[in-house]
Amino acid sequence: MNKTIFITGASSGLGKATAKLFQSKGWNVIATMRNIENESELSQLENVTLLPLDVTDLENIKSTAQKAIELGVDVVFNNAGYGLIGPLEGLSDEQIIKQFNTNLLGVLRVTKEFIPYFREKKAGMFVTTTSIGGLIAFPMGSTYHATKWALEGWSESLAFELNAFGIDVKTVSPGGIKTDFMSRSIDTGSNSAYDELFGVMLQNSMNMLENSSEPIQIAEVVYEAVTDGKKQLRYVAGADARALYAQRLEQGDEKFRTWMGQEFLGR
Repeated sequence: MNKTIFITGASSGLGKATAKLFQSKGWNVIATMRNIENESELSQLENVTLLPLDVTDLENIKSTAQKAIELGVDVVFNNAGYGLIGPLEGLSDEQIIKQFNTNLLGVLRVTKEFIPYFREKKAGMFVTTTSIGGLIAFPMGSTYHATKWALEGWSESLAFELNAFGIDVKTVSPGGIKTDFMSRSIDTGSNSAYDELFGVMLQNSMNMLENSSEPIQIAEVVYEAVTDGKKQLRYVAGADARALYAQRLEQGDEKFRTWMGQEFLGR
């Protein structure tokens, strides 16, 4: 019997690439997104079910999770999210709340709906897209990093309580991905006092994005995490992310932080 993966944020980028990869490997895929009526590619594939899901809407989470559980689920891939960048002083309270609701609370709430089901059958897996930004920090991304570092710590702790019931917990931490993330999934805030710093940071970030991975390359790491049978928690994905994380571990926190300031802010 084919296994089934439930994916949030499957309308584009990594979510869609992962849906297509698992489908091609013979899996059943439940692909969720806010507006399923706009999806024309996944809807044409066999063994792919589209369900509407806004991860900031608790009632929607509950109803969609229940529909998925009725179909049967083996893996939940928490992938929905977006980036909020800019100086903290330039972000509105609404922006900050939306960032936490989407990137952090959405993941916790989706996961919580599936835990009783997995616990009862003593099997299941949660995989969450964090980010290399959950392991290191770039300038001008404090609230984004707050959500992603939180997901890393949350996953590490959650694994202890769920492993006891045969449930696996894993994270995939990508670097840059060549998608429309920068135009479609980035929100910004500004404050004139930071304009020069922000401009320098953006330019240097764009230079780094030249080393980004294709979505399928990261999707293959998700597939590896799901199928390798290891109890490994963390999968750093993409050559850029692996290089930066290795540098962080080698140099230590403070030396690496000094390098990041010079690299991205010129100071």
